[in-house]
Amino acid sequence: MIHLTRDVDQRETASGLKVREHYDVEDLVDFEPKEALGKPGEYPFTRGVYKNMYRGRVWTMRQYAGFGTPAETNEYFKYLLEQGQTGLSVALDLPTQMGLDSDASLAQDEVGRVGVAIDSLADMEALFAGIPIDRISTNFTINGTAAIILAMYIVAAEKKGCSREQISGTVQNDMIKEFLSRNTFIFPIKESLQLAGDIIEYCATNYPRFNPISVSGYHIRELGANAIQEVALTLLAAITYVEEVKSRGIAVDDFAPRLSFQLGASTDFFEEVAKFRVARRLWARIMKERYQIKNPKGMKFRVFSGGNGISLTAREPLNNIIRGTLQCLIGVLGGAQAIHVPAYDEAFAIPTPQSARIALRTQQIIAEETGIPNTVDPLGGSYYLETLANDLEDAILALIDRIEKAGGLVKAIQQGTIQNEVLEQAYRAELQVQKGEKTIVGLNKYVSDTDEEETIPIFNVSPDILQHQLNSLEKVKAERHNAGVQRELQRLGSAALEGENVMPYIIDAVKQYATVGEIASALKSAWGEYLQQS
Repeated sequence: MIHLTRDVDQRETASGLKVREHYDVEDLVDFEPKEALGKPGEYPFTRGVYKNMYRGRVWTMRQYAGFGTPAETNEYFKYLLEQGQTGLSVALDLPTQMGLDSDASLAQDEVGRVGVAIDSLADMEALFAGIPIDRISTNFTINGTAAIILAMYIVAAEKKGCSREQISGTVQNDMIKEFLSRNTFIFPIKESLQLAGDIIEYCATNYPRFNPISVSGYHIRELGANAIQEVALTLLAAITYVEEVKSRGIAVDDFAPRLSFQLGASTDFFEEVAKFRVARRLWARIMKERYQIKNPKGMKFRVFSGGNGISLTAREPLNNIIRGTLQCLIGVLGGAQAIHVPAYDEAFAIPTPQSARIALRTQQIIAEETGIPNTVDPLGGSYYLETLANDLEDAILALIDRIEKAGGLVKAIQQGTIQNEVLEQAYRAELQVQKGEKTIVGLNKYVSDTDEEETIPIFNVSPDILQHQLNSLEKVKAERHNAGVQRELQRLGSAALEGENVMPYIIDAVKQYATVGEIASALKSAWGEYLQQS
């Protein structure tokens, strides 16, 4: 699509797109509303993936939470649900993310620190004790060990009496962005993609309401990518997963409806709103034109909007409440299906109950007091927004085309070229802040002399977490049927070597109370580990 351009001044968006003094109908001379926008709930879904959007159901409010022991996080989950949260979003600690049990020598300083510690099915059962899994959808931010955590959640839910149709939620399971940005990988790239595909295939067949992946541009944005890079790399990652599952002889129509996404909500308000609209439009076209799928549900870019933690400041942290409010508005006006608002103290530590409540209340006030959800896509048709969306689309497609012509996203990651581009963008953005070319209120402009950051309450994790987890793990190993554990771990290792879908074997091992570390070790024995090149 060719879009009209005019003379511009020197202002631009965070992604470097030029911004003119004003916009009017001439800026949309090549713009066909029926083609580019359609109606809400209809292809290409630019205006939203559902016809009545928040008039029918307000977005799911998920405050990312998890710390310490499963029992402590369980109480916190119940508190959030009592305050009106409508879905759970689980943070796992670093050892769990890396496939290590709490008694591993490398793990002990990190147990329960940045999320809840999960070693075995017993921990998952404690985490959801007294919580109605059949009525609550749960999001797990987990990748390298996503198959293990999902298996534990499935078994825990079924032990509560939940049917397969009642188990709903999302497991992040996006290994591409781990190699690109976060680095909590375990297995080599090929096997990591295979494992992600196993989860997608297994859920498509067995758990119709569970999203087996959330392709996450959010973390790429946290690394420092701009909006153009974020969407382009997210779509390329999604294409890679589609190709992985399609190569198994599975029709794309059979699994595409359960694919989901996560994008960040940063600070450039209109560019961020436009980004969500463009992502929906491009994904719909990719699924229709590249894969010729027939089911409109598979064309829907269902997205979880997360406020960007990278935008929060440690100086004058109460300013982060305003930043979180604006990021929530971006998610709402961008048409997200679920939203997380960062707590104002996340630049320091895990949120306190008070800061988490304020973040949740931010969503509730916007949903209940502002009237914003009363109409679908209230910004649709804005000359500025639609022109900005067109400019974003052109830039995103150009980046996708360049990466695909150079051999694809996986090759770009292996060569390190795309990481370097993102880091260069992050460096340029930070340089703008350091030079005062980009304003961060309270940090490099309007700086207060007060020590407000020293007076806010900070969440402190209990020093007893490690011992509690060690005791719990020891008890599980003493009471379980260890011969059964070894039998299932051997079966799992053999299945991995033979290239079978490992999900059924992981579930069988979980039922025997095999631990995260033991299951990860069985897979390492078959696949090896990924060693990052220096």
